[in-house]
Amino acid sequence: MHGAVALSTAVLLAQAPHYSSIQPLDTANDIAVNRGAAAVWQLLQKLHTRASLVMVTAHPDDEDGGMLTYQSRGKGARVTLLTLNRGEGGANIMSSDFYDGLGLVRTMELLEAGRYYGVDQYFTRVIDYGFSKTKDEALGHWTRDRTLADVVRIVRSTRPLVVTSVFIGGLSDGHGNHQVAGQMAREVFKAAGDPNMFPEQIRAGLRPWTPLKYYARSPFSRRGSAGAATSGTNVEIPVGDYNPLLGASYTQVAREGLGLQKSQNGGPSLTPAGRQSTLYHRYETNVSAPDKEASFFDGIDISLAGIASLAAGQETTGLRVRLTAMNTLVEDAIAKFQAVNPGLIAPQLAKGMVETEAVLREVAASALSDAAKHDITHELNIKRAQFNHALASALGLSIAANVTVSTGNEDPRMAMFRGEPDTFRLAIPGQKLAVRVHIANQSGIPVALTRTSLETPGWTSKAAGATAGNLGANSAMDVRMEVEVAQDAAASRPYFTRSNIHQTHYDLGDERYFSQPLAPYPAVAWADFQYQGATFRLGQVVQTTRRVTGLGTVAEPLAVAPALSVSLSPRTGIVPLQAKSFPLTVTIHSNVEGPARGKVRLDLPTGWKSAPEFAEFNTLSDGSDQSIEFAVTPGKVEAKAYECNAVAEYGGRQYREGYQLTGYSGARPYFWYRAATHKTSGVPVNIAPGLKIGYVVGTGDDMPEALGNLGIKVTLLSSADLASGDLSKYDVILLGVRAYAAREDLKTHNARLLAYVNQGGVAIVQYNTPEFDHNYGPYPYIMGQNPEEVTDEESKIEILDPANQLFNWPNKITGADFAGWVEERGSKFLKSWDPKYTALLSTNDAGQDPQKGGLLFARYGKGIYVYNAYAFYRQLPDGVPGAYRLFANMLSLARQPGR
Repeated sequence: MHGAVALSTAVLLAQAPHYSSIQPLDTANDIAVNRGAAAVWQLLQKLHTRASLVMVTAHPDDEDGGMLTYQSRGKGARVTLLTLNRGEGGANIMSSDFYDGLGLVRTMELLEAGRYYGVDQYFTRVIDYGFSKTKDEALGHWTRDRTLADVVRIVRSTRPLVVTSVFIGGLSDGHGNHQVAGQMAREVFKAAGDPNMFPEQIRAGLRPWTPLKYYARSPFSRRGSAGAATSGTNVEIPVGDYNPLLGASYTQVAREGLGLQKSQNGGPSLTPAGRQSTLYHRYETNVSAPDKEASFFDGIDISLAGIASLAAGQETTGLRVRLTAMNTLVEDAIAKFQAVNPGLIAPQLAKGMVETEAVLREVAASALSDAAKHDITHELNIKRAQFNHALASALGLSIAANVTVSTGNEDPRMAMFRGEPDTFRLAIPGQKLAVRVHIANQSGIPVALTRTSLETPGWTSKAAGATAGNLGANSAMDVRMEVEVAQDAAASRPYFTRSNIHQTHYDLGDERYFSQPLAPYPAVAWADFQYQGATFRLGQVVQTTRRVTGLGTVAEPLAVAPALSVSLSPRTGIVPLQAKSFPLTVTIHSNVEGPARGKVRLDLPTGWKSAPEFAEFNTLSDGSDQSIEFAVTPGKVEAKAYECNAVAEYGGRQYREGYQLTGYSGARPYFWYRAATHKTSGVPVNIAPGLKIGYVVGTGDDMPEALGNLGIKVTLLSSADLASGDLSKYDVILLGVRAYAAREDLKTHNARLLAYVNQGGVAIVQYNTPEFDHNYGPYPYIMGQNPEEVTDEESKIEILDPANQLFNWPNKITGADFAGWVEERGSKFLKSWDPKYTALLSTNDAGQDPQKGGLLFARYGKGIYVYNAYAFYRQLPDGVPGAYRLFANMLSLARQPGR
């Protein structure tokens, strides 16, 4: 599990109730519904059933969180969430992360949301390349076979009884990614059980699996009534039901999780208590079930004894007897459960653990077929994990593993008030460190701690003191581990990569982690226990801590990074053919304890030079940065691609890449690694000289840096500037992406912006969401709440007013300037506008009416006002030549000859 940052280590815990394997927690704290008596009760419900389902969705925030939470926390089902892509092409109103960086942000957000839903999570390899309107377009990018193969592989691995989806695979799903998710859910229902489908998976050890039912949300039209499928409701899920142990309804718990996907929604919204349901239609079934069903599992034997049905046609009498005995222990525990004293049922849970392991041994030694053994063992191992977690939770056991800077002699009473001291966040190869493992028994029942260990990939660790002992009632034990990181320790990074943003699927760097959200963190502490003959364990990923004003103590998993992270900015750009020189900045980030001294240089194309040729750096301590600026003098620049690379040397090694911490305050970051490379191309582009540009920053906006490729350094306008500053000193005022959504001060002082234009200024409004739909321009317009977008980045462009100055000076714009665009043409086109605006361009996707509201030009008083919905904020940071030429003309309007 990968949770968000933990704000405290004061509340200790066992395992999350939804875990279907014995795995370590990767958070220092868990949400309330995953702890204490609430966790024990949920685990009892899970131990009482073999119900399981998978939900297939397109990208993060598609999921039906209320249904997932109800099934997992209310009915005890094992619930899997399978998300096709990580949302790389989405919006971001929280940080400047886009593309693969945004995919990591949204992965972390969905993992945090999943803690509330109570689900296991998986992803396929396909990438959100941007908005798509049709299923055919999406499959053209992803291919049906690649997508279906990944979905089949995950279903064969998790083996759910029921397949569900929010989408049906039709027009009512909305965009193409949604439609593909619905189609994949429908196709995997049959494909996963067919050994002739993707036989390479069978050869690799997976076995076919045939789910018994397939459901999808009863569809409704998201884009008018056209294309909305009609179907009846077979199952009504009462997500508004109140659970007193959770202290909320299932949909209220789920909405807390959904609200943590802030990059898309900005933060949680409240859901009132009361009756609420989601409706599902049954599209396929392999069992007899009535038209109106009480649950997804009507007609399926979901009892523990029903596990024996996985050996259909074989002798299972003895197995059913053992499974029934297990079930009796669970029912006895349910009957004796007391929320104020969950330890009362520890004996039943211990017997259940012992019994489960005995049945596993008997199945392995039985005469059952290999297929039956595989399926039954799969289910029993899940029960073993659930007994493990239930027993630990009932006994109030917990483990906390933290990097420590202490000697072990400090007064623990002071630590209670101060919290954990600050530590480093990242370890580097060869580093020595200490880990304190704190194991507590918070119940009144003695338990034997049989072993404390640290699991690391090739590192060395040694305990300084005892690692076992008897834990009496309400007692704790600390174990200090001395650790040395392996010299060849791999950096903590995504196991999936792609060569460029045009590739629509990831390549897997390590096949072991296929479909997992992320590769595991490198260091895990384990505590093994024994109670009344049952052996069980708890684990936690080793944590680091730091104090952040406003958040308090923030705990994050220990990760591994190289000694130096090297980045080169800007990462992409252009070189005007007439350029004499341009700046590149190398930033060295040190993870070395204490000072680090070395040198850095640029590898340049033949004939190019830099000043200085190389530079020395001297960072002061772990976590410090040093930036060095190089002036690059190109040789003869041609209209072709070029590449510049930064190389840092330290300790006899070279470092050629760096990482960016993705995310935002309050969310757990992750590490996006990229080569320290500047990709550029020679472009015949001109721009009016000496332009002074004021910039109103929006959200997730890299345009100011990108404009540096044109030799422009913008001035960022503050609230005070908008309210009372002298705007007339700027030739152009450029509004950043979603500025009207992000800047209330812009709305408040919009009249000053219009007055600036009226007096002779140029205002350019970049892509904005419907918050802009309030006639902020000089003349009326309508965007609408569902504005159009053109997603095909290769859509044909028609220049409607070729004589307009915007297309003629200082660069002559032609259709060739719209080649090579990335991800999309544009979004949030205006629907209608006053005749005083002139529409300059028209484009459309296949089957879409021509869209003329993407670039509007208006004269207002002595000045010019431009509304631009075209995705320059994606094109310029990616170095698209024609986009630079057109944007240079837009900025040069202020100096047009004759003005």
